Parts: sequence; C-alpha cells; structure tokens
Amino acid sequence: MPEPSLRRGRLEVSGKAAPPLGPPWPAVIKNPCALRAPVRSEHLSPPRCSLRTAQAAMAPAGAPSALPLLLALLGALLPEPGDAQVSVFPTEATLPRGGSVLVNCSSTCEEEAFLGLETPLTKEERDRGHNWKVFKLSDVEEDSKPMCFSNCGPNQTLASISITVYRLPEHMELFPLPPWQPVGENLTLKCQVKGGAPRAQLTLVLLRGEEELSRQPAVGEPAEGNATVLAGRGDYGANFTCRAELDLRPQGLGFFQNTSAPRQLRTFVLPMTSPQLETPRILEVGTSEKVVCSMGGLFPASEARVHLALGDHRLNTTVTYNKDSLSATAWVEGTAENEGDHPLVCAIMLGNQSQESWRNLTVYSFPAPNLTLSEQEVSEGTQVEVACEASVGLRVRLSDAPAEPWAPSVQFLLNATAEDNGRHFSCSAALEVAGHLLYKNQTKELRVLYGPRLDESDCLGNWTWPEETNQKLSCQAWGNPVPQLTCLRETDGALLPTGDLRPVKKQYEGTYICKAESPRGAVTRKVFLTVLTAGKNVLIIVLLTAGAILGAVVVATYLYNRQRKIKIYKLLKAQEAAAMKLNTQATPP
Repeated sequence: MPEPSLRRGRLEVSGKAAPPLGPPWPAVIKNPCALRAPVRSEHLSPPRCSLRTAQAAMAPAGAPSALPLLLALLGALLPEPGDAQVSVFPTEATLPRGGSVLVNCSSTCEEEAFLGLETPLTKEERDRGHNWKVFKLSDVEEDSKPMCFSNCGPNQTLASISITVYRLPEHMELFPLPPWQPVGENLTLKCQVKGGAPRAQLTLVLLRGEEELSRQPAVGEPAEGNATVLAGRGDYGANFTCRAELDLRPQGLGFFQNTSAPRQLRTFVLPMTSPQLETPRILEVGTSEKVVCSMGGLFPASEARVHLALGDHRLNTTVTYNKDSLSATAWVEGTAENEGDHPLVCAIMLGNQSQESWRNLTVYSFPAPNLTLSEQEVSEGTQVEVACEASVGLRVRLSDAPAEPWAPSVQFLLNATAEDNGRHFSCSAALEVAGHLLYKNQTKELRVLYGPRLDESDCLGNWTWPEETNQKLSCQAWGNPVPQLTCLRETDGALLPTGDLRPVKKQYEGTYICKAESPRGAVTRKVFLTVLTAGKNVLIIVLLTAGAILGAVVVATYLYNRQRKIKIYKLLKAQEAAAMKLNTQATPP
C-alpha cells in the first residue's frame, strides 16, 4: 500500500480523507473568528483573527456601539488558560511496516502554547502555525502510541495517536503429509505461520483444493492451525494448502492473502488378507515351473509392487494390472545349486503396508534308473541277463523278476524263447520327496530270433466249403525275422486263394503245399481245400458241422497244452533262479 500522502489541505491516512490541518474548531463557538470561512494557504496555516476582527464580524451593520456588553460576552465565552486542550489527528492510523504518517498536534490555548510530539520513532516537523504543528513519522516498524503534548501556561495536556503496523506473514507452511494415507483413517493437517500483523485481523484457513476445511484465528508466534479429515479414495491426488488472510477492509486498506505451497495426498487400500499364491510344492533339478501370485481389492492397483523370491533369489516377475487387482507371474527353475527346501515368498506392497504369502518348495534330484540287457537281440535258447540299478539312496524294482522288495539293484537270468520275442522289461525307481512318492521307469525290449512257425492254429490243414458260399481263408506263418509264405497247388502250382472268397468256386479245390521260409530255416504244411457241389448240401452241412466241432476240439486242446507248457517252463525257470541265488549267497565274498 502506498505511504500516506500529504495533499492540498488534506491528509490521506488509511485510505480516508483527513479533516483540515490546523487547530480543531470546537463545536461550541469560543472564537468568533470561526464564523468566517477559513482561508487555506499552501503552507497549511490556519486563518488569523484579531479581537477587533471578531468584534467587527459580530457587530451588525449600523448597530449602536455595545462594546462593554460584547467584552462581557467574550469574557464568558473564551476559555481560561487552565481549560486549554491538546488534540491529535488522526487518532488512529494503520500503515505497512516501514511506512510513514503525518500527525497534526494542535491546542486550544489562547496564548502561544508550546507543542511537541513524544515518540521513539523517527520524526520530522513538517509545518506549524498558531498552536498547531504537523510532524512526519517515518520508518515505522512496529505498533506505537506517539503522544502530543501542549504546555499552555503552567498547565500541560496530552493526546495520543494509536499507530498499528500491518505486515503479511513472513513464512507459512503446511506440514508434510504422510507419503501414503490409508482410506478410512483420520488425517490431521497442520499449518504454521510466522509473522503477520495485526493478529486480530489474521486468520488461518486450511483447504482441500478449493474446499475450505477449517478457519481459525492466528494465535501465538508462530501461529498454528489444525484440521482433521477422514481420508477417502477421492482424496488420492488431492492438493492441500494453508492460506493466511489479513482483512484490513474495516481500515479501508483491503484484503490480503497468502497461500502455502500445495502438498499432494496419496490414499490407498490394501486388504488385510494374504495374496493367493499358486506354486508347485516340489521341483526337479533341470525343470522349471510357473508361479502365480494374485490379489484383489487394491486401490490404486497400479501403484502396488510385487516381490517374488525363492529363498534369497528374487525371481524375474511379470505383473498384469486390472482395475482393482493384479496378477504376477514368474518361472522358477530347479538347479543343483538350490537343491533342498526353500521358502517361496510373494509380497504385495502398497503405500506403507504389505501382505505376503509363502510356500515351502523342495528342489530335488531324481536320476532315472539304469536298465541293462546283456543282449537285446538273441537267438532262441540264449541266456540273457536282465539288471536294474538305481543311483545312491534310491530303490528299484524290476518287472517279471521274482517277487522281491524294493532294493538298490535287481537282476535275473532268462533263457530266451520264441515267446520272449518283443517282451518288454521295465525298471522302476522310487523316491519320496516332501511326502510325495515319485517313480521313474526305464523300459527295454528283447528281440528273439527264431525260425518259421506254421502251426495248425495259424493255418488249418483241411478246408471244406459248399460252392457259391462266402468264406474267409487264412494261413499265416510266424518267425523272427518274419518268414515268407507261399501256398501252391500240387497239380498246377496255382496259388492258394486267401482272404475273403465271395463266393467259393469249384476251381479252388485241391491240395496245396504251404512253405514258410526265412534266413533261420523253412517249414512246409499241406492244406486241403474241398468244394462241394449244391446236390450234396445236406451231407455238406453234416460234414461241416462235424468238422467244425472236431476242429474246435483240436484247437482247444492245442491251446490248453501250450499254456500248460508255458506255465511249467516259467516254474522251472523260477526254481532255477532261486537255486542260483542260494548258490551265490553260499559262496563267500
């Protein structure tokens, strides 16, 4: 605000026009010169008036002389020296710190009074007249009450002016907000203001954006203001400020305000539940598995951070954010270095809080068992050693071996036959890991080389069918390697028709020689094919029925005897193996 200025005949203080400089004119007329319009000079001297002038002013034109009466009247109206008063203008002044003000001291003393201004402030007499003086007070830094005094005769009178210095706050600050504020909890805002006057007109206001939260007077030095708000989701990113308001409008100086730097609030919601962790409980060395950690009910989800770690090793994590949830994915690898039990931890951090889940993960090593055959391809009648071994600390079991408990190694001897061709041997190892029983298998196939086989069950020796019927003729040879089969009619070398015969022709009838041949030998077999004409249908039916029954009996007998021989053979082999084992145990190491 500009300093008070001295204008023509008037003093501007606090934005109000001051009354004329010079001695004040009393409401009761004690000086008849007051009836004349005062003439203002550029030096602010009040009008001068003599007693004669007063008499002339009050005497009506043409009136008879009444001097004695007038003197008596004046003697009654004019104050005695002891009644003289001193006055000051303005009585109150408000100005900025370091400002200046003009003060008019005047006295009603009839005599020449001695006027002065008592103050510790820098003062300068700017003008004077009969019983009045104008002083300029400069560099006013604080509130003050200068005192005008007048010595009229033996009496002294006093009058004071109240000077109020205003200044805006030197420093104002909104105390730092917490980095994160949980939603649903109270937040206390605190503002501090240093300086600022007059305090009676200074107010502290706390705001959220443009919303006024509290308004309170500035008390103390420094002054502090507080407000408590319930933090909500809508407060995320909101700006809070503190404003100081100095209202000098009643003094005609206006309204001043100053606002602190804004502080931004971040609110959050982290549920009081553990994250959902999907992870394997066991992991084999040399393999990898996916780990997923997820959580819902987050606000703001995009600000949440995820920590996935196996023991002290942090996993490379990919996080996917949704509206109020997240899902973190990582791959964990089993290595020889981290073999054993390790905690797999997922921690989700938001604001100044965190929630975590953990599972125990066991990393294990499980080598496959070792299955060996002394020979994988042998001739019929060759003895084959089958052995199954496991790594240290593991147990194994071998299929088709004599029933024994799990052991570090198992083996037995086999005398290969044609029935063993294509036989599969399986070696199984077992390992218990964290309450889980695990198995690993290795399988090998035995190939037995043997000569051609052309048995009754594979190629019937007698076929009798009615002519023009639909039949199926099959003749198959066995052997390893697979033999080549040829069936030729004895009379003309015609091939035996095989497969679906639709219909049977008379021309198929005859005796055929079937020969199965391979690098390991050859076998032959005669096949008789009889085709009956239509005139012998009844006999055909009887013969076919009898032949079918007889053939079925023959086949059943053959199969029974074959299975019986196999069982006897296996029993003998088992006894032989047991005997060998007893001999081995009886032999000293």
